[in-house]
Amino acid sequence: MATLRELKTRIGSVASSEKITGAMKMISSAKVHKFERSLKELLPYKNQIQTIMGHILSSGVDFHSPLIIDREVKHIGVVVYGSDDGLCGAYNLNIFKQLLVELNSLRDKYGKEVKITLYPVGKKIYKACWRLHGETGIEIETVAGVDSKMAGNVVEEFTHGLRDKFSAGEMDLIEVVYMRYYSISRQRLAVDQLFPVKADQLLASTSEATDENQLYIFEPDANEIFNAVLPMFVLSTMQEITIENRASEQAARVMAMQSANDNARKLQEQLQLEYNKLRQQSITTELLDILGGQVDR
Repeated sequence: MATLRELKTRIGSVASSEKITGAMKMISSAKVHKFERSLKELLPYKNQIQTIMGHILSSGVDFHSPLIIDREVKHIGVVVYGSDDGLCGAYNLNIFKQLLVELNSLRDKYGKEVKITLYPVGKKIYKACWRLHGETGIEIETVAGVDSKMAGNVVEEFTHGLRDKFSAGEMDLIEVVYMRYYSISRQRLAVDQLFPVKADQLLASTSEATDENQLYIFEPDANEIFNAVLPMFVLSTMQEITIENRASEQAARVMAMQSANDNARKLQEQLQLEYNKLRQQSITTELLDILGGQVDR
């Protein structure tokens, strides 16, 4: 049975843990708001690119680009976003589970012999993906400087590297597995196809441009503009995915710290109750000893 001193020490330790988790929650919450602002700042840029794509696509011209070519799928690249740091609950585990589901889906669709190269983004998800090392048809590749905290210029270089692999025919399909951010309490696992760029990704932006498109004259020709703007569209998509993943990671950390904080508070209340009971029992014993001494006299 614990002594009063031991209980007091444990209560102090739990109280300190509660303060630490509370501070970490506040820091992560501030980071979430920072990434929310980044998403809002990126939105006008992406919307403008989509508007341009909408005007071009509704012109009726036949477009040709190596980024939209569908080929027989023999080699697939899968970029899987996770985190570099821990203390974010089951965040990386949930992403890894979704990755396993997607890998099985790809094998069912394109055959068991299809080659798959994984690009884990983040130390924690890299460790999880390493469990797949040695499986038939699966390779794990890392890119120097690429992590969950990479700056915009690194995202651009990484995206260009993937684009070059697809354009050169080294890969026939490239997907991204990540956590899509909706709010601080709501994130959802998502799988987006990066290359080849799907028609519905581009056609989604044509509704506002269709009626006005006849007012535009394209100089140089529409196909050349299309090939210049399409990589910008892909890059903006990758930048958005990167920011959403970082926001989702911090949101998961907020929820994990909130859960830890709640558990610490409950434990502190239980220990305090046990401490009060033991202290009351000690006081009662001392009073009985005093009364017993008086009776003996």
